[in-house]
Amino acid sequence: MLKKSLLLVGLAASLMAANIKMDLNAKYGANNFHTIGAENFANLVKNYTNGSVEITVHAGSSLIKGNPLKAVKDGTVAMTDMFIPFTSGGGKVFGISALPFIAHSYDDAYKLYQISKPAYEATAKKWNQKLLYAVSWPPSGFYSNKEIKTIEDFKGTKTRTYDKNSANFVNLAGGNAVALPWGEVYSSLRTGMVDSVVTSSASGKDGKFWEVLSHFTKINYAYPLQAVTINLDYWNSMSKEQQQAMLKAATEIEKAQWDASKEEDKIALDLLVSNGMKVSSESDELKKGLDEIADKMLKEYLEDADSQIKKIFQEYRK
Repeated sequence: MLKKSLLLVGLAASLMAANIKMDLNAKYGANNFHTIGAENFANLVKNYTNGSVEITVHAGSSLIKGNPLKAVKDGTVAMTDMFIPFTSGGGKVFGISALPFIAHSYDDAYKLYQISKPAYEATAKKWNQKLLYAVSWPPSGFYSNKEIKTIEDFKGTKTRTYDKNSANFVNLAGGNAVALPWGEVYSSLRTGMVDSVVTSSASGKDGKFWEVLSHFTKINYAYPLQAVTINLDYWNSMSKEQQQAMLKAATEIEKAQWDASKEEDKIALDLLVSNGMKVSSESDELKKGLDEIADKMLKEYLEDADSQIKKIFQEYRK
């Protein structure tokens, strides 16, 4: 019996024998909850592979300055996280999670993610990579210097938006969308170049928006996804046992990070309030106006979408 046990231990060790070291580019700073999640993922992978797979996380997008899909495809970096709606090359599929007012809660967002996941995986595969896990940001809301009670209150606003969808929404609501890099948002609010922002509670916390704005309206605009992928050549170089260990870690981290996103939202909202910002939920009248815009935008989005994407929304709305 002892000899058999030793044989099994030796076999397991040999299967994990190929040591692999990889770098993971994390888009945000070391204190961002997505980056913390990536660090926890790396620790789990090391643990579950008995140290045979080591991942070093590099915060602040220090390894990639351009398109993350291309960088991983080419093997410039083995792994990265990416804000899916912003990622060039993802096409209409990668825009799903950023469509406005489709998901009204974390449960809705998770349901939409699960239905969309095969499409995300197929898109990643086209770019020579594997999707490991994806996590929602806290829901995007509307920062402003006035209370937003109805659609009419958006008129005349100069709003920093983060993608085509959010720009279309602001313009349809009667405001003026302004495209700005995140690094220029705070100074632009100071100078009056913009007077409002569509983004999450977490981003407002990180940006200290209470210093330049007075209101945050929880319109649950969208629950956009942040994903982690790995180059397929690196993936295929691992043993089946290493791959299974990495998938086990990814499953655990994904669940933990969805919970972390909810906690981050709560922490951020509390911090906004404690610093004097007025936080309010959308009124029934405002929700009605927002839903009308959402229906129009979804209809336009689906007009030239392929059958796979149309089936996603058919399934989601059952």
